[in-house]
Amino acid sequence: MDRLSYFKKLLERSPDNPMVHYSLAQEYYRIQDYENALKHMEEYLKLQEDEGSAYRILARCYEELGDLKKAMEALEKGIDQALKHNHPSMAEEYRRWIEDLRVRIS
Repeated sequence: MDRLSYFKKLLERSPDNPMVHYSLAQEYYRIQDYENALKHMEEYLKLQEDEGSAYRILARCYEELGDLKKAMEALEKGIDQALKHNHPSMAEEYRRWIEDLRVRIS
């Protein structure tokens, strides 16, 4: 059984398990199914507070789908969470990424 099938089966048994949604998001991202990756990462974030790294996947998905403004919104939230959980280097990475996206939008 492949990893995607494995996590789908886990989701059937435990639909409110945040880590299953996180794992599914990562697997969908890996196969470039960005809509499903977004769906599961957003569900994960509804179920559990994240220290910031989940917002990287959200932003990448939005970026791949061409929604740069949504990508920047995800990164802003990621900055807040990263700083809240004492991850200043992650926050700085996201700030630089936002600046790159702003350049692309203008």
